[in-house]
Amino acid sequence: MKKAFFSRAVTVLAAVLAVSPISAQEEPAQVLKLTLDDAIMIAISENPTIKVAEQQIEVKKISKDEAWQSLLPSADFSGQIQYTVLAAEMNLGGQKFKMGKDNTNTWNGQFQISLPIFAPTVYATMNLTESDLENAVEQSRSSRLDLVNQVSKAYYQVILAQDSYDVLCASFEQAQKNFDLVNSMYKLGGTSEYDKISAEVQVRSMNPTVIQARNAVQLSKLQLMVLMGIDPDTEIEIEGSLEDYEEELYAETLKDENYSLENNTSMRQLSLNETMLNQTLKVQNMNFLPTLALAGTYSLQSMYNENWNLPDYSWAQSSSIVLSLSVPIFRMSNFTKLRSTRLQISQLAENRDYTERQLNMQVRSYKDNMSANAEQVASNREAILQAEKGREIASKRYEIGKGTILELNNSEVSLTQARLTYSQSIYNYLAAKADLDKVLGVEDKIYTEEEKK
Repeated sequence: MKKAFFSRAVTVLAAVLAVSPISAQEEPAQVLKLTLDDAIMIAISENPTIKVAEQQIEVKKISKDEAWQSLLPSADFSGQIQYTVLAAEMNLGGQKFKMGKDNTNTWNGQFQISLPIFAPTVYATMNLTESDLENAVEQSRSSRLDLVNQVSKAYYQVILAQDSYDVLCASFEQAQKNFDLVNSMYKLGGTSEYDKISAEVQVRSMNPTVIQARNAVQLSKLQLMVLMGIDPDTEIEIEGSLEDYEEELYAETLKDENYSLENNTSMRQLSLNETMLNQTLKVQNMNFLPTLALAGTYSLQSMYNENWNLPDYSWAQSSSIVLSLSVPIFRMSNFTKLRSTRLQISQLAENRDYTERQLNMQVRSYKDNMSANAEQVASNREAILQAEKGREIASKRYEIGKGTILELNNSEVSLTQARLTYSQSIYNYLAAKADLDKVLGVEDKIYTEEEKK
């Protein structure tokens, strides 16, 4: 299962990890191209949090085996060698006699087999460990949902950073073109030195912003790689832009879904915890019931041997079968444990109601955010068209001497802001959708193809 679990991750990462020498030079490291599904798959395969959660499941499976193994027979052997230097002496009414023999050795060996016949506490504990295993599986699922949520938003953040960088680069190039236009007009005496300086300042002021945007792209990629659990020196490439998600955004908005918390991992864990507490209560109630066990023993004994020649010893054999019944009469701690467990069950019921109200509030908040951002996307796209038209008009007006440099600069700033706002609104929608999927416990992407099979 382990090989199958990592097979797809190895395939995707092979292009990055393989470096082949060619004569005296080495081929440059190949770029790892990622889709969102690839990023999630690699993260699930390589992220340490998921590995720890899987190991915890194995621990719970072992605990489950330990519970039913308590019903199996147990065998023990014990042996003892005693050397008597000076035997004890008793004095009864003036008559003295020794309780043994000086300078002798005594050998004892015992083999015992025990078998529980009626052990109600063990039966109840077996059910408890089964629920504990289910809880560990749900915790692993919770870790996957959380990881998918983080990777999805980090992936969208990389695209947002790339789109913002592209917008700022385009704006910087346009500012440079505006400066070239103003500078050529200034040389011909068609504009003032103030306009030339303003255009130049516009270009220079944008340069730090472009550099910051470029660094933001690298930082967002690094954050994604950390979540994926791959080497930060790996070169990754994410194609496309947030605009590609616009059609999907509108299609999702048209859906009329009745959202349910049935698959929410927090609610599931609370239900499992409630089941475990009820089973713990049963285990504690079983402490009031009697237990019945069967044991068989076989013993060998040789006493008062004056030498160490084992074949010459005289061995005495004995065997017995014991049926033991233990009936609890009174133990105050049993009543105290029952009271404590009942209080925990009551607390859990209160926490469940409070958690459900909070989750319903989150679902509504994410749905409202998605609707609001979907509306903003349409509005922002129209704003881009208007801003592009405004920049074109401002440029033409300036060329014929009807406009000012301030109008030209403002038109470019407005277009840049409109494009950035458009990308941000799509990102906000996708981030809210990722958070909603996490709350609803959507499982489409939390398992690899091998695990689904």
